[in-house]
Amino acid sequence: MSQTTPCFHCGLPVSEHSGCEAEINGEKRSFCCAGCLTVCQVIHDSGLDAFYSRLNYRSAEAPPPEQVADLEQYDLPELQSEFVRDLGEGRKQAHLLVEGIHCAACVWLIEKGLAAMPGIELAEVNLAHQRLNLRWDSSSVKLSAIMLRLGRLGYAAAPFNAEAAEGSLQRRNRSLLFRMAFAGFGAMNIMWISIALYAGDFSGIDEQHKQFFQLVSFFIATPVLLYSGWPFFRSALLGLKQWRLTMDLPISIGSLSTYAYSCWVLLQTSGEVYFDTVVTFLFVILIGRYLEGLSKRNASSAALRLLELQPRLATRLLDGHGGEERISVRKLQIGDRVLVRPGEKVPADGVVLSGESYVDESMLSGESRPLHKEKGASVVAGSINVDGSLTVEVSLIGADTTLARIVALVEEAQGSKAAVQQLADRIVPWFVATTLGLALITFLYWLRGDFDSALLAAVSVLIITCPCALGLATPMGIAVGVGAGAKRGVLVRHGQALESLASITHVVFDKTGTLTEGSMRVADVSTGNGYEPERLIALAAAVESHSRHPLAAGICAEQKGARLSCSSFVSESGLGVSGEVEGQLVMIGNARLMLRAGAAIDEQMLYQQQQIESEMGVALFVAVDGQLAGLIHMQDRIRDQAPGLVALLRAQGLGITVLTGDSREAGNSLKAELGEMVVKAELMPEDKEAEIRALQQKGEKVLMIGDGVNDAPALARADVSMAMGSGMDVSMECSDIVLVGSDLGRVGFAIALAERTLATIRQNIAISLAYNLILVPAAMAAMVTPVFAAIAMPISSLLVIGNAILIRRRVGGFST
Repeated sequence: MSQTTPCFHCGLPVSEHSGCEAEINGEKRSFCCAGCLTVCQVIHDSGLDAFYSRLNYRSAEAPPPEQVADLEQYDLPELQSEFVRDLGEGRKQAHLLVEGIHCAACVWLIEKGLAAMPGIELAEVNLAHQRLNLRWDSSSVKLSAIMLRLGRLGYAAAPFNAEAAEGSLQRRNRSLLFRMAFAGFGAMNIMWISIALYAGDFSGIDEQHKQFFQLVSFFIATPVLLYSGWPFFRSALLGLKQWRLTMDLPISIGSLSTYAYSCWVLLQTSGEVYFDTVVTFLFVILIGRYLEGLSKRNASSAALRLLELQPRLATRLLDGHGGEERISVRKLQIGDRVLVRPGEKVPADGVVLSGESYVDESMLSGESRPLHKEKGASVVAGSINVDGSLTVEVSLIGADTTLARIVALVEEAQGSKAAVQQLADRIVPWFVATTLGLALITFLYWLRGDFDSALLAAVSVLIITCPCALGLATPMGIAVGVGAGAKRGVLVRHGQALESLASITHVVFDKTGTLTEGSMRVADVSTGNGYEPERLIALAAAVESHSRHPLAAGICAEQKGARLSCSSFVSESGLGVSGEVEGQLVMIGNARLMLRAGAAIDEQMLYQQQQIESEMGVALFVAVDGQLAGLIHMQDRIRDQAPGLVALLRAQGLGITVLTGDSREAGNSLKAELGEMVVKAELMPEDKEAEIRALQQKGEKVLMIGDGVNDAPALARADVSMAMGSGMDVSMECSDIVLVGSDLGRVGFAIALAERTLATIRQNIAISLAYNLILVPAAMAAMVTPVFAAIAMPISSLLVIGNAILIRRRVGGFST
């Protein structure tokens, strides 16, 4: 693997064929471009070499994405296992970070350039994140060949991750800052020369002095053009080599033509020079690019903020002598025991073995209150232990943890494209050619007057027209929307889900686990033969503590005080459980178990059983030593947020349907509590899917909300699907959106977020189109100067980015 040499001036990698070298202070130095070499020589000649000793980027900045001389290394299975997803039958998918993307035309160039290769199934670039979503047939083309193709197009690629993307943005912004500062220094100095020349036009100036000032302007403008303008020239040149037009081409033509004309005037010793225009508009454009880069970084940092939740170190408990050691989280293995002290972050998903504490999961689930954790409770990586110490057994590590899967969902969604972006993608390829054509028409029209006016008008057209805002309109909106959702526990898996969710007309709920909590609790206790309810629960809990049945947890949770011991535990499938408690045989189960034990059930309790089951409850009989002791009413409780959500959806004019496999009586009971809705009961999974298909045939846009497991066919059929997921189960492949923590109130927030995001995307597209429709004709009419055009060009992109960032504020006040 060859090592790349950093540029002595800016620190960027130096190409093997750059040919830019010079001897500085007796040492041979390499430079990435002629501009850096020129600037370095100016600094050296001015006696300011100490500038380089004060730079801290050489040691502080993160290294650039890996530059692999032998790209075939990316074909190795052990390397691909870290970032490539195997889709089967030789098909693979990967996300790559692509450096050097500046505008929407770059996106088009990469997508079209890769699509022409055999075996490429999908090449989709996200402008906001500089991320390439790649899907290919490995039997037809290798990943190394794809990356080589990217290199020939002028772009460097590396496996994508949020930290690498952040480092790439930092390096790009640092490079822009250097070039912007140098252009600013030149602009301030050349402005004094321009003031002298403009004043001379009014008050008179000696021709010799005028030529001197023009010559000084030339010496200031030349290094600024070479150094600060180099990124634009390089991008334009690489595009032309591939017979592609990028948005850096008009900027390059405008600056170089103005500079060349000014040089011609200088040689002719007659006329006006525009070196100040070249320097000023390069300075202004670089300011816009720099601010745009900062805004992108701020808008799309949701995944990075989540990654920062992952602690780097963990305290692992040693077996045997009871010691402990501090190790990297990456070295943890499933089954390890870790100690989490108050104030520390949980290093991996696991189960509490001992200890009791409150744990803050707000950054993962959006739940503002710390959750109580004790022995047997699940904890997730990245959550914060508030008070007591916890001993946790690790159950999931690495990419399988809840935090890692949330990050993966956010990254996937932010890198996706919504259907509304197809309009922008169709416009961009023709935009640059149209810009060049309009500039030529403008030049020829104004050439009837004088050459200076024609040149300035054409340059203004070249600079002011830009599809960048149009290219950013959708990805920035999706990036901010997905990030805002992740912060509130709403994980959107792809951008298309937000667009579909914003246009729904009908909401379909699964009942159990969605509108209800999905866990049975003790609702009532009826006793007989002199037993008190507390005693009956204590006896039942002693036996049920040995059972893994879902009903057992509800009974054990109801028991107060010290738990009684149980022996001779027996579990009989379809009947119930039994065991000895304080010398008595305790049996808990259905009527058949009581009948077999000889425990007679009176008519009153039989009637109670029928009433309970008609209201979607479960009746458990309890017998002690063969005598009926009572009946425990278990009930699945409706979620606290359900009534408010149903009322909100109804107020928005949305249709509401509940699909359940329970009895009609249970469905009618739910309808009585939640209000007017359509309830379809006694349905199998395939029946639920058929009901959704029937709604779609009536023209409805359907949102299906379920638990993501039994409702898989219905979720797959719906226009957009939403899964209720606990903190340990966020990666539901069948759903478009996952609600972390199973907070039903977040459904209303998700719909509001989707509507606001789609509205913002449409506003952004309108801003971009309005900008070009108003200012391009103004530039063609010679009403706009090149400097004004340079100011206006980045403003359109900044408006789009700023409007997208406002999504957070617009949905921030929505209560879940």
